[in-house]
Amino acid sequence: MKSLVAIVGRPNVGKSTFFNRLVQRRDAIVDAIAGVTRDRHYGHSEWIGKHFNIVDTGGYVQGSEDIFEGEIRKQVEAALTECDAILFLVDVEDGITHDDKEIAAILRRQDKPVVLVANKVDNHQRAADAAEFYTLGLGEPICMSSINGSGTGEVLDALVQHIPDTPEGEGTEDPWDGLPKLAIVGRPNVGKSSLTNALFEEEKSIVTDIAGTTRDTVNAHFNKFGMEFILLDTAGLRKKGKVNQDLEFYSNMRSIRTIEESDVCILVIDATQGFESQDLSILNVIEKNHKGLVILVNKWDLVEKDHKSMDEYKKLILERTKPFVDIPVIFTSAITKQRVLKGIEEAMDVYKRRSSRITTSKLNDEMLPVVKHMPPPIYKGKEVKIKYITQLPTRYPQFVYFCNLPQYVKEPYYRYVENQMRKHYDFTGVPMEIYFRKK
Repeated sequence: MKSLVAIVGRPNVGKSTFFNRLVQRRDAIVDAIAGVTRDRHYGHSEWIGKHFNIVDTGGYVQGSEDIFEGEIRKQVEAALTECDAILFLVDVEDGITHDDKEIAAILRRQDKPVVLVANKVDNHQRAADAAEFYTLGLGEPICMSSINGSGTGEVLDALVQHIPDTPEGEGTEDPWDGLPKLAIVGRPNVGKSSLTNALFEEEKSIVTDIAGTTRDTVNAHFNKFGMEFILLDTAGLRKKGKVNQDLEFYSNMRSIRTIEESDVCILVIDATQGFESQDLSILNVIEKNHKGLVILVNKWDLVEKDHKSMDEYKKLILERTKPFVDIPVIFTSAITKQRVLKGIEEAMDVYKRRSSRITTSKLNDEMLPVVKHMPPPIYKGKEVKIKYITQLPTRYPQFVYFCNLPQYVKEPYYRYVENQMRKHYDFTGVPMEIYFRKK
């Protein structure tokens, strides 16, 4: 098991910049505004042959009335509990603050190694100023600038002294590689983070009534009830016109990138608001990227209903998603945990269907008679003859129909063939591509 290193400090000392440098990706959103990072954020790093995991935390503020800062404090405390070593970042520009002293007091009580890092040191004067951090009682401050990278090596040298050697055979590979990736997506404030927390039965993501609480994508490893996967909780996707801050722009970009990296997307909609145009836009992004799809109707406990409500609601949703109507729709409540697990089980089934393969002989035995019985319409007096069908070796279902005149096959016939394939094989929740090629 790799060691876990937590990066802690008060807001705006450069924790996320340093995190991005260590994981060598722009995973955490960085902005000059304090308090951008809210949830715990995980990554992998390596130094002189030692591999370890890193967790980036939100800025720790003691005694604040702000709802977010109280929740961030809980996330930082959770990270401190689960980590093996701590990188404590302080800002040499501001010197020692009340919050630095509070954090130092907490860290001195922890029975874990702490590396004190004086950040934003990019000249000799600032290096001399860093000496005042000795008074925090956490040993020698190591000078660094996370923006330009100077001093990073010295920090990592000090850190890896507290990290055991990586066992032979364990290393660069991501331990989560090869696991299904399920992304929870949707508009802001539909209950995505609440669903994540209900599933894990702990606070993985910060939840408030304020839309846009989650900003980064929060990755969590789930291994219970015979299911193992990575769950990605994303920021709510807003319309382009409504994105008026840099932060929201980056959150939107992260969410779209998460959809691209995932295998199955769980689209969460608010039962009290119905299926809106913004939900349809997100569904189109999912479909365009050929990802598996499950629609979760959350907050179902708040809706007045009778025995017909579910069927009628589902019918209304699928009316909007046409022509892609082969989608599982699950009605859940994150608060009462009703059918939350059912939604995840359905997503895992979609994952299996998305990666399933049909043998060429089976395809030709079952689908050739169907297309011969109803061939493409005659065009310009020419008859299109389909000779042979095969599935391409891709990550999602793609099928090629070889024929004599592919240019004469029109859009309605593509849809007819897809509908016939969905009748013969179970591709519920999985977008598919069909091509006609010259034999």
